This record gives sequence, C-alpha cells and structure tokens, in this order.
Amino acid sequence: MTKSAAPEDFLRAFHAEHPAVTAEAFGSGRAPDGRSSYQLLCDQVAGSRRVLDLGCGDGLLLELLAREEGRRLAGVDLSPESLAAARRRPALAGARLAVGRAQELPFADGGFDACVSHLALMLMNDIEQVAAEIARVLAPGGLLACAVGGGPVGGEAFERFGRLLGRAVDEAPASSRIPSLGDRRTRSRAGLDEILRPVGFGPVRWRSVPIDLGGPVARVWDSVSGFYELGPLDTAAVARLRADFFAAVADLTTPEGTVPCGFTVHLAAARLR
Repeated sequence: MTKSAAPEDFLRAFHAEHPAVTAEAFGSGRAPDGRSSYQLLCDQVAGSRRVLDLGCGDGLLLELLAREEGRRLAGVDLSPESLAAARRRPALAGARLAVGRAQELPFADGGFDACVSHLALMLMNDIEQVAAEIARVLAPGGLLACAVGGGPVGGEAFERFGRLLGRAVDEAPASSRIPSLGDRRTRSRAGLDEILRPVGFGPVRWRSVPIDLGGPVARVWDSVSGFYELGPLDTAAVARLRADFFAAVADLTTPEGTVPCGFTVHLAAARLR
C-alpha cells in the first residue's frame, strides 16, 4: 500500500457520504469585508483565463470562477460523488471535470495560467509530487493560489467543539480513528515555500483572514461537524457529540440567538518562475 492509499481511500469514502461537506461548512462564512473564503480565493486569480481547481469538490469555487467570461475551467477530485454534484451546476457545463489524483494530474503540460485549491492542498500526501504536478501543468509565470485551514478565532465555540470532538474520538474504538491526512508544512508560509521552491515557484505570499461562521447554533453545528474526524464515529456517538455541543455553547448564545464562531483561513499564492 502506498503512502497515499489509506488517506485517499478514507477521503473517497467520506465524500461519498458527504459530497458537498466543505461548501456546506464554509460557503456561508464571511471575512470582515463580506466575502466568503471561496470568493477570496477566486479573486486571487482574477484575469487568469485557464484555471484548474485542485480538489474541486462539488464545484462551488469553479462556479464563482465561471462568472468571469471566456474562461476555460477544469477541476479534479478524488470523489466521483462530489464531481457529480459539480456537473449539476449549469455554469460548469463547459468545464472539464475529472476524477483523479493531484499526484497524477490528467492534463497536458503548461495547460493552465492558474491553479486554485480551497482547503484541499493541506489534505494531500506525497506533497512534493503534488507540487511537481502543479508546476508541470502551469504555463511559465502561472499562479498557484490556495486556501489552507488555520485554527479557531473569535468566540469559543470552535475551541469547545474541538475539546468535545477529541473526547469523543478518544472514547471510540481504534477502528474509528482517521488516517493521517496531508503534510503539516502546507499550513505555514515557510513550509509551503520549502515544498514549492524546488519545483520552480517564487516566494509564497501569505495572508491570514478570519472567517465568521457564527449564527444559530444549528447552523454553527453544520459548519463544525464537517470535520473528517466525525466520519468514522457511529450515529449514536455523533448524536451525543451534537447534544454536548449544543449544551456547551448555550452560555455563548447572544440575545439575538446566535453563537459566535470563527475560523482562520490562510491565503497563499506563489508564481511559477
């Protein structure tokens, strides 16, 4: 079994059950300027005509990219179920959507001006090979722009959820533990520089943005419960975790009925020399 086999098998199984989980968790979140993390990433590649979405999921980011006329869009993802959801978006009728691995991209050399990846690059193993493939399919001067997850920010809801989730996982059988996902270096500017420079990219630009995921407690639960660690938990364990979370954030609820909850997204970009 290769280094990537177990994580990729897990991700395929998870997204077969939850094909739009990332869009559902983060699509309604907003940065201080009112943009979603998807829109922030889309704006990073404004003017690029040929754009590849790496780990495109259900196609929300590609749909935003399609608003710029004349673009040639492509997306690749491990999950056939997520891609089926993407194909149902009318705006993506002309996009090339392929089931595939980032380590073996099914595209020709130099075929794209930009590559984007929303909360997906950080989940990929064999990251040096991923970087080499991105460099291969980008034209000289091409731009890689990605969003990677940071941590909780603003309010304690995410932190409380994290503690409850950790306890639920600790109490579950060993078979309910997820495999190691991704390479920690993708979550820092220095680490991403270390990965990208050897394949020809210039210095990484890095910006951290708080994303407001607050709202009614049920909506906040829908956001935080998209974590992969919930995937192997049985129905009863998830139900207990949900009840515990509702109770744990009761004192955080505002008079308007909302629970403050925030998450940091790091926006990174580097240009191929």
